[in-house]
Amino acid sequence: MNTVKQLVETIKEGIQEKKGQDIVIADLSEMDGTIAKYFIICQGGSPTQVEAIAESVGDMCRKNLGEKPVNVAGLGNDQWVAMDFVDVLVHIFLPEVRAYYDLEHLWADAKLTHIPNLD
Repeated sequence: MNTVKQLVETIKEGIQEKKGQDIVIADLSEMDGTIAKYFIICQGGSPTQVEAIAESVGDMCRKNLGEKPVNVAGLGNDQWVAMDFVDVLVHIFLPEVRAYYDLEHLWADAKLTHIPNLD
């Protein structure tokens, strides 16, 4: 049985594989009534990169953990792709769309981990 932490780590690696930027991991596991244990938020510089990051996350989770998202929304539009792994929700944005929705600050009590960009 895979742990949620392994899933979070694998998703992070999938994002970094395609040079996703400004990764934030919001830990909601201690909070009541949230729809997932973790939100992972990142951005790509273009619609093409957003799609590539989503593909990389899906491929890496399937290969390394045998996990697939139960739902993926936003592909084809590629301004905001949401991937639902039940306990972990992944949000891949274009920068201006991310700034508009500001998901990081939806849960004031969540523990936020900022992952340094790999340059």
